[in-house]
Amino acid sequence: MANFTAADVKKLRELTGAGMMDCKKALDEAEGQVDKAVEILRVKGQKGVAKREGRSAENGAVVSIISDDKTSGVLVELKCETDFVAKGDKFVAVADAIAAHVAKTSPADLEALLASEIEAGKTVQAFVDEANATLGEKIVLDRFAQFSGGYVAAYMHRTSPDLPPQVGVLVELDKEDATVAKDVAQHIAAFAPKFLTRDEIPAETVENERRVAEATAREEGKPEGALPKIVEGRVTGFFKENVLVDQPFAKDNKKSVQKVLDEAGVTLKRFARFRVGV
Repeated sequence: MANFTAADVKKLRELTGAGMMDCKKALDEAEGQVDKAVEILRVKGQKGVAKREGRSAENGAVVSIISDDKTSGVLVELKCETDFVAKGDKFVAVADAIAAHVAKTSPADLEALLASEIEAGKTVQAFVDEANATLGEKIVLDRFAQFSGGYVAAYMHRTSPDLPPQVGVLVELDKEDATVAKDVAQHIAAFAPKFLTRDEIPAETVENERRVAEATAREEGKPEGALPKIVEGRVTGFFKENVLVDQPFAKDNKKSVQKVLDEAGVTLKRFARFRVGV
């Protein structure tokens, strides 16, 4: 089998609009060379390849489904090329159908989702490809989130009143608290934390931040004896910017998000935040 990565498959999908499995087969045949794989897909006449090559899918919608008992939820991002298509009923219906399918089947990952059967004899990948043809734009499905087991809630944010939600947040608490779930989800939508806790940050990332902070302080001519305190202060600033529980709470910046959770007696188990195209 040829040597290629998931990033190569994603790049080929973005270049051609072809399905994941077709891209993998083309890369295998092309011995991992993306340019050659594009040519192979052209020769084989994959639907929309020549027409969509080089197009960018940076518009779209984020949709969610929360179970009636609030113990599970799904978040799906579906992308397209223009806001005109994004706000159309047909495009949103495709996104909603995929979200419902995820909620019903709980796929292990994106590859499993795309290969699963959403209708009799039709995979999700074929369903997306059909939307490509029907809507006349490249339609891309490349991420979803699904939580279950705790108290699950979603917050959807519209950046424009005539568009479907462009930002979606899914949160899971260890027990029911609708107010805290909504408040924290809105905070996540606004402040876009990358990690839930400091423990989730790779050690090399933290060490790199320390190196950058020290080099910057030296460049600024800070006294040698003050460097340790300055470095720690800047690393703490990095945590506050990127770690959810360390961030000042949106509704009361005198409290951290962790403080708000502690006062409510709940634990935030995990979260997912999607912004279309980001």
